[in-house]
This record gives sequence, C-alpha cells and structure tokens, in this order.
Amino acid sequence: MKQKLHILVFIFGLFLFPQVNYAQVDFNKKPDDDLGNVDDKFQELFYEALKQKGIENYDRSVEALLKCIEIDNSVPVLYFELGKNYNKLKNFGAAEDALKKAVKIEPDNEWFLDELYGFYASQNEYDKAIKTVKQLVKYHPDYKEDLASLYVQTKKYNDALKVLDELDAEFGISVARDLMRNQIYEATGRKKDQIKNLESRVENNPDKESNYLALIFRYSENNDKEKAFETAKELLKINPKSQIVHLALYKFYLDDNATDKAIESMKIVLKSSQIKPEAKLKVLSDFVSFVRENPEYESDLVEVTALVDDSNNGKTLVELAQYYLKKGDKTKALKYYEDALALETNNFQILRNVLLLYIDLKQFDLASEKSSKALEKYPSQPIFYLINGVALNGLSQSEKAVEILESGLDYIIEDTKMEADFYSQLSKAYTSLNNTAKAKTFADKAKQLETSN
Repeated sequence: MKQKLHILVFIFGLFLFPQVNYAQVDFNKKPDDDLGNVDDKFQELFYEALKQKGIENYDRSVEALLKCIEIDNSVPVLYFELGKNYNKLKNFGAAEDALKKAVKIEPDNEWFLDELYGFYASQNEYDKAIKTVKQLVKYHPDYKEDLASLYVQTKKYNDALKVLDELDAEFGISVARDLMRNQIYEATGRKKDQIKNLESRVENNPDKESNYLALIFRYSENNDKEKAFETAKELLKINPKSQIVHLALYKFYLDDNATDKAIESMKIVLKSSQIKPEAKLKVLSDFVSFVRENPEYESDLVEVTALVDDSNNGKTLVELAQYYLKKGDKTKALKYYEDALALETNNFQILRNVLLLYIDLKQFDLASEKSSKALEKYPSQPIFYLINGVALNGLSQSEKAVEILESGLDYIIEDTKMEADFYSQLSKAYTSLNNTAKAKTFADKAKQLETSN
C-alpha cells in the first residue's frame, strides 16, 4: 500500500508544484536626481560622473562624485550613485557606507532603500537585509514576500509563516508563496501544521479544486489513504467534471477492489487534455501491471490502448510495447515500438528493439534496410552489424553477410555471447557459400564460446 501511495504522490506532484521564479520589483520611474540649486561646476561634475558610469569607467565616476561632495555634501543622490559605483568596483565596505549615507539623508526614498537592500542580499548579509526590507514593505507587497524569503534563509520559520499568512489573507493564495510555505514545513517536519493549513483552505473555500488536490497530495504523502480517499470523493461530489482527481481515485479504487470504477477513472485520465503525459504514463503502467495479475481485464486494456494509439509520448508507447512483448505478441509490440521510434528517432534502445523484432518476425528486408541506416549513425555498435548479417543471411545474400559480420567482429568488447552469435552467423553464411572448412571453423569457435559460459 505504501508503495502505491508513493506513486500517487509522484503523480500529483506533477500538477501541484510547477516551477516558479520569484519576481523582482520592476520600477517604472527613475530616482529623483533633482540636484537643487547648484552651480555650473557641480552640475558639470555630476553629469560627468553619470557619463563615466554609463561607459563603465567606475573609477572616474567615483572621482567626479567625490568632487561634487566636496562642493556640497548634503545631496543624497551623490552617495546613492557613489555606492553603486563602489559596488561595481567590489569595494563593498565603501559601497555600504555610501548607500547608508544616502538613506540617512533621505530615509523615505524607496530607491535608496532598495539599492541598500539589494546590496545586503548580494552579500548574504540577511539580518541587515531584513532590517532594510522592513522599511520597504509599505511601498509594495513584493517586498513583504522578500521578507518572508529572508526569514526562511535565516531559519526564522515562525516569522516567515506569519508573513505568508498575512499575504495570503490580503492577496489570496499564490504558487510562489506555497512553495515557500512547503519548504518551511519540509525543513521543520511540521506536517500536521501543513495539513491543518490545507484543511482550513478547503473549509474556507470549498469550491476551489486546487485546495482539495493539494490536501489529497499531502494526505497521500503521509500515507493517510483513508482521508485522501474521502477528500477525493468529496471533490468529485462538488465538481463531478474534475479530471485530475481521477489520478487519485484510480489507485484508491484499485486498492478497494472496485475494479470497474478504477478502470473508468483510468479512462478519464488517459482521455484528459488537462493531465500531463508523464502522469498518464504512470497510470497506464500501473494498469498494465494490474492486467498482468488479472488477465480477465485484458479487453479493458485493449480499449485503453486505443485511447493512446495517437499518443505523442514515447514512454507511453514503449510501456505498451513491453507489455505485448512479455505476452508474446511480437507483432503488436513492434507496432508500438515503431510508433515510439517515430517520436524518438535518436533513441538507441528503441531502435535496437525494433530491429531485433524485425529479425524475430523474419522481416529480413526491413531488418537489412534499417540496420544499414543504423550503421551509418552508429558505426561502432556491433549489435547492428550482427542484425544486418542475420538479415542478409535470411535473404540468402551470403557474401554480403560475411563481409558485414567480419567487419563487426572488430567492435566486440568482452561480450562472448555476442561473439558466439557472430561466429554462428558466419558459419551459416559460409555453409551457403559451400565453404565447409570455414563454416566448420566458425561453428567450432561459436561452440567453444558457448560452452565456456
């Protein structure tokens, strides 16, 4: 049971936790560079500083700014620009001093505070960053989210959760904040708090599908199958058209031996346009395993395979091919392998399986043609020389078979079984050419290798 729940956790994880990049504040205005009433020399130096910074001559920009400060040391933007230049020059101590000076002169300037905050964050000085970002939260909610992130960095998890709760209450749930929240629960092992939070979301917003799905996922992760099952059934009552919930219901029904319901849920999953191929593959794989143990439901599997015949997922097709191969239905296995190869033309393993099935089904023309093309792409793979040689022998083209098989022998490395197969095919080719001496020589070599294993 635990193994099935782990698979369920994997499937639901594909849906509930997409990758998210935290957004940084994008300001649409420039900082106030009003220099006030200054003389021409001051203004000339200031704009020279900006020009030099623009062409990345940070040393010269610093020189010009320091001359401006000699003229008037009360203009905060001078220290703001000076701090940015020092940062570029990796003079971090001077950069911090300059930026702090700008903030001291004009403590409510968002640009100055943001630059200082960014500086502290880049230096991993999280405590100082927290102190600074607390002054910024009044300007934009993104800063409050940054504050929560900083609390996580410094392992102040209770403070982080408090901020996240405030943000969720004010702006609603967000994927980015949930990722942070789950990170905290994972780090602290507070699974009960995590589930309690999700349960309250379901209670407060009973019509939102994502809340149920998240709760089902966490119940399953904690091996609480009964609650996960009940939550899934509750979601189905509230939203009978839900498709993703059947990812959970399918396994629960199987565990409860409700086979008909399990099959119906599985069909909904495989038909769904909302569910990713990776999740569908897991469902199909699980159903294939079920049919192996319960062959009386094979007709349902046949029906299911019709749903994935047009699948654009190679893994799904390979899963079906392997199922039919184990059943001994090589023709059907070949069909699915060929479809998979059409999607994954550079997949060596699928190509190998297709060519071996051509041989098994005595489709020597196709085996010869396709293995020749395979050798153009993989000229050092002995398996393709062997397949090509077998196909040529099957087509009574013995001289060509000898040539390709002898060429392939050079590429065999410590594989006595394959080497014996080569010798057997060479013996067969020379027999067809009435060269009994060589035919016997290679037959003896093959027998010697076979008996040594």
